[in-house]
Amino acid sequence: MAELLYRLGRAAARRAWITIGAWVALLILAGVSFAAGSGTLTSNFDIPNTASSKVIDELSDTLPDFAGASGTVVFHTADGSAFTQEQQGRISALVTDAGRLKGVAQVVDPFETERQRADQERKLADGKQQIKDGRARLDDGQSQLDAGAKQLADAQTRLDAARKQMKAAGAPAQRLAALDAQQKLLDKQKATLAKQQKKIDDSRAELKGNDEELALGERLLTHASKIRMVSEDGSAARVTIAFTEPRMELAPETKDGVIDHFTSKPIDGVEADFSTDIAQGVPQIIGVGEAVGVVIAAVVLLVMLGSVVAASFPIATALVGVATGVLAALAFSGMVQMASVTPVLGVMLGLAVGIDYSLFIVNRHRKQLLQGVDVHESIGLANGTAGNAVVFAGSTVIVALLALNITGVPFLGLMGTVGAACVLIAVLVAITLTPALLGLTDMRVLSRRNRERVPAAPAAADAAPSAVPVSKPVRPMPMWRAVVTALVSVAALLVVAIPALSMRLGLPDGSSEPNGSTTNTAFTVTEREFGAGANGPLIVVATLPAAVSDDDLTTAEAAVADALTDLDDIAAVAPAGVSGDKKVIAFQVVPSEGPNSESTEQLVRDLRTMKPVFVEAVNGDASLGVAGQAAINIDISESLAEVLPLYLTIVVGLSLLIMIVVFRSFLVPLVATGGFILSLLATFGAVVAVFQWGWFAGPLGIDGVGPILSFLPVILVGILFGLAMDYQLFLASGMREAYVHGSPARLAVMQGLRAGRSVVIAAGIIMVAVFGGFVFSESIIIRSVGFGLAFGVLLDAFIVRLLLMPALMNLLGKSAWWIPKWLDRIMPNVDVEGAALERRHPLHH
Repeated sequence: MAELLYRLGRAAARRAWITIGAWVALLILAGVSFAAGSGTLTSNFDIPNTASSKVIDELSDTLPDFAGASGTVVFHTADGSAFTQEQQGRISALVTDAGRLKGVAQVVDPFETERQRADQERKLADGKQQIKDGRARLDDGQSQLDAGAKQLADAQTRLDAARKQMKAAGAPAQRLAALDAQQKLLDKQKATLAKQQKKIDDSRAELKGNDEELALGERLLTHASKIRMVSEDGSAARVTIAFTEPRMELAPETKDGVIDHFTSKPIDGVEADFSTDIAQGVPQIIGVGEAVGVVIAAVVLLVMLGSVVAASFPIATALVGVATGVLAALAFSGMVQMASVTPVLGVMLGLAVGIDYSLFIVNRHRKQLLQGVDVHESIGLANGTAGNAVVFAGSTVIVALLALNITGVPFLGLMGTVGAACVLIAVLVAITLTPALLGLTDMRVLSRRNRERVPAAPAAADAAPSAVPVSKPVRPMPMWRAVVTALVSVAALLVVAIPALSMRLGLPDGSSEPNGSTTNTAFTVTEREFGAGANGPLIVVATLPAAVSDDDLTTAEAAVADALTDLDDIAAVAPAGVSGDKKVIAFQVVPSEGPNSESTEQLVRDLRTMKPVFVEAVNGDASLGVAGQAAINIDISESLAEVLPLYLTIVVGLSLLIMIVVFRSFLVPLVATGGFILSLLATFGAVVAVFQWGWFAGPLGIDGVGPILSFLPVILVGILFGLAMDYQLFLASGMREAYVHGSPARLAVMQGLRAGRSVVIAAGIIMVAVFGGFVFSESIIIRSVGFGLAFGVLLDAFIVRLLLMPALMNLLGKSAWWIPKWLDRIMPNVDVEGAALERRHPLHH
């Protein structure tokens, strides 16, 4: 590989314009592909085959109106007063017209909904009064019937006594016939009285049925009493919009159309804000913060390299690589569903590793020029040595990113693939375009002062580039210092990692959006006026064992609603719809707290584990399923938390094997991996402290706190591990090279550290600057990713690789390089630093 890169570097330098033209052509091709094939990006995330996605699939078949995306427009008066009749009318007019918008299935007028609620309450009250009045009338009629029945009973008694006396006195038949006539009349009156009694009994039974029906309605209305569309003081109203397309397929044009419609006709004294489902757009790929990060990187390069020309090359090549990679990736966004953070991640990685990888080659080339090496020969050697290390380092990052596909999460696998592609392009740019630019500039890559210091005589054949001046002899690290450094480093990392013990995973909601943004305002107003749970209602689907009749539907709804309200942390429950076959009933459940609260998370689990609800109307049990944004967020978080250990095991295990082959050691890879795990845990702790606890959130411009982005831990594992192994490679390979060439083990540690630390420090600062620039993005997702990567690189480069790892290597001594002889014989010889290349191509003019 080193020899191939050596030839590639020389060829690129000698044919610089051809190489540059090839990359310009690739960039243009990527741009054309982007223009032809780019599609829309999504700001939503989902994982197939989760519990909530299965419920949504069921709704698509049974209640399609509930399977589409939905959002909320929140109207509120500027001064907090109640809406005037004119304001209500204009809002209702906008609602009516919104029903004709493309992609909109239904728009709910909040004022009409509240009027219907008031009508239901009034009808319920009227019905109860009618039943009360009816019972009073029936009681009066019953009293009259009872009095008439008593009179008839008395008459019957007298008639029977008279008949007995006559029979005893031997009265003639004519007189008994008169009594028979009286008996017939009495029987007729009894029959009439019985009919009246039956009529009263039937009326009483009817009233009882009506009373039970009203009681069911009253129960359902009570359960739903806290679900309001207009606030109690009349100063805010929520317009619910149902879309025809599912959440993941909802086009930005549809959401933009809704926003344009409701803002096209401003209403005096009324403000309109939109929930994240409607207004959360695609973040900018490049912003001011990112540009500042690149400027800081340029300053670091200028200080380190001492030449404007040399400092400009890593920036230029990184920008070419990023533009090519991201445009090429976006060209596929029309064919695959791509999350909005995916190209941003490509920009992050492409800039950071692109600058660093080019820096390694430029820095090696400069050192060789200072020793008097011929320009083209130096370019070839730099590409074969430092470029070889770049290829290997890039490979570790690419492997870690591609391994994201094993998580089984589509959007995460695509993010890893795009990130890996951008890193691959950064490597290719570094080993081809960088040599081409170096070939064009000849000796101008050095400052004028350095060019004057270039030796006139050829370098000795055995001379090797060294970053360590002869005037500063290297000494082994004292044992006491190694012990103290190791203990303090480990203790510091563990202390910073403490907050990670309370990490909660989730997806951002409106509370995490910037203060003053329409999404944050909509979230805040909804929470204040309608309750925190209104920002994240759940959809609970009850599947019945048999179809319920129309007469028994209310009874079935009340049975399920009663069971749901028995759970803790539920503010309200309301039936939302029933399927055509009367076997599926959907309910809207409003939690007591917001969508990212611990209580709502527990509520979703309680709903999913509660026993089936017995429904007397169908004489069977109803099974329950839960969907809604809060449930989807929980499913995504739990799924990613489950795959994190597997992903970490595979990535770390594979990299351990690679490092064993590279360093021909067992303990060096273990030290490198152990240090990475410590820095990773500390990074998790810092992320929790800032984004979940709110520490230093103000200076960083973070407005809201909440759960940690659900896929952030997995992303950090993949990227930080690859970058950590980059720094480990550049330092430990120098230590091994010194040890192999005869230096004592502890001395070799310091020689390798001294030789590689300047470039590692510069590379670390550059990465921190580039990643840190994304902390000031408007998107909380990008902020957390940028902060995690910046802080992780800071810890791993400056504490683990430059302090902890050398200290542990010093304590291990020569045992650090131990490996069984039989294994050493069968392992391939991986010459990462290109030492064999240097022996084949002695430095000369």
